[in-house]
Amino acid sequence: MRSCCVFSGLSHPQLVESICERLGQKPSQVESKKFSNGETSVEIKTSVRDQEIFIVQSGSSEINDNVLELLIMISACKSGSSRKITAVMPYFPYSRQSKKKTHRGAITARMIANLMKVAGVDHVITIDLHASQMQGFFKCPVDNLRAEPLIAKWVRMNIPDWSEAVVVSKNPGGTKRVTSLADALQLSFGIVTTDRRRPYVPSSMYNSAIFEPIGTDGTNDREALHREAFEEAEVAPEAFAVERGSREQDYAYHNHQPRVNGFGHQRRPSRPRAATTMPASLRTRLTNGDGPSSPLANSQRADSIGGEDGTNEPVPGIQRITTALGVTRPPHDDDGYESSGDDGNDESARDVITGRLIHGHIVDDDAPSPGMSTRSASITDHNLHGTRSTSDDNDVPEPMTQSFISVTSERPMGAPQHGLGGTGDATASDEEEEEDLRNPDVETTVTLVGNVRDKPVLIVDDMIDKAGSWIAAAETVVKRGGATKVYCMATHGLFGGDSLRELEACDEIEAVVVTDAFPIPEEKRRGVTKLRVLDVSGLLAEAIRRNYHGESITQLYRHFD
Repeated sequence: MRSCCVFSGLSHPQLVESICERLGQKPSQVESKKFSNGETSVEIKTSVRDQEIFIVQSGSSEINDNVLELLIMISACKSGSSRKITAVMPYFPYSRQSKKKTHRGAITARMIANLMKVAGVDHVITIDLHASQMQGFFKCPVDNLRAEPLIAKWVRMNIPDWSEAVVVSKNPGGTKRVTSLADALQLSFGIVTTDRRRPYVPSSMYNSAIFEPIGTDGTNDREALHREAFEEAEVAPEAFAVERGSREQDYAYHNHQPRVNGFGHQRRPSRPRAATTMPASLRTRLTNGDGPSSPLANSQRADSIGGEDGTNEPVPGIQRITTALGVTRPPHDDDGYESSGDDGNDESARDVITGRLIHGHIVDDDAPSPGMSTRSASITDHNLHGTRSTSDDNDVPEPMTQSFISVTSERPMGAPQHGLGGTGDATASDEEEEEDLRNPDVETTVTLVGNVRDKPVLIVDDMIDKAGSWIAAAETVVKRGGATKVYCMATHGLFGGDSLRELEACDEIEAVVVTDAFPIPEEKRRGVTKLRVLDVSGLLAEAIRRNYHGESITQLYRHFD
């Protein structure tokens, strides 16, 4: 490859040496140093006039220095009258900041793309961008290579029963990547999701409640509830008659004498005020049971409705379906639609498994919630003092403390606020998820969609930075789903902090498979036996050769046995 120069940055020199060895040439000479105040200085030691330049620079722990060094090298080659400059970036820095996550946030990945264009880059080669839409940030051609063929080849060669495996995404944002690998290997796939918005709910509200039918007059028709239940069970309703209390109240608006404003126009009749300002006499009647009752106050669970002898035996016809721990199996008819369960068909249309995560680990369903003690202390203080444990400057007004509407309509603790009332972004950053998993005061609900019982599981994502979400997904598929082995696979192994040690200590994880697109320091590798590193130098060397000769790179995206 004459008229071609391959330069190496300081981020990953071992990878550049492997690439040049495959290309049959040596890396071009460049000198990079820093001044005493931290400034980066780059000097090209090889003539680049009318040469095609390839600058290989990946990310590392010193990512900011790597970015600035790359920009300076591009500018130096541009000033040296090079013909074309291609930036080979196996890991594109700041790729996780490809969108605005807050109102005043920055799209840093687009800024890096603009800086590279200003420096003089003509082409970009990278591997597995965090979001493929980032290619639109660049004003030059981008080759977004994929490590999927390398990972698929490793799966076929190193996992004995890989044909029975299930590819699982640890968050909804990686579903497209998981389905692509599953289609290539002709495997099934699943999804693990974590609900970070679960508020603390008192234990008495964990089970669903059956509200009594409400009549047109606003009263609770308890007799109708029992009549419907016993008609379904073909039991005479007279055997379980329930006396109906006279709790009738006229809630209709009464038209009073019309009032006239200052302009002579008739004003609208005033509507009753909210319950927060109701008279004290009405509040007393509600408290003593003299007035109309709230549906919530008279709601009953299915397993709490007893017979006429006072026993708490469940009533036939409205019992809950008993399923396995954490598994929801609604009955379906022959056509696949949900049925009432009378025909005895208990076949599930899909496998949905739920679990509880506390401090990033799976716990039993009867384990105490981390917010139990805090909530109990608040309720106790409310009962003793009549107000909540707030500061003296934020005392709740007296009418609000006696209002039943203000209590039942309280916003759940810890619920996020979205502008349009929707849910959170499915591709939220791993940092937010990791913070919630690490917080011992936050309980997270995890859901596994897919059948993984007695099968190996491949958890796939584009990068591994923190270990919390990976360990939570691994424990979910093994302890809840019944999987046999778990393989964590990603393109970029960032391994921030002690995440590699934590993955090594997880008994549910069989192996951690990454590529060498991102350098892994030797001190982090020391003593780790589950780490498997795949070489991407052949992929990058072939991409450089095909770009130099003007050949198609379609073959680099295909799978080979």
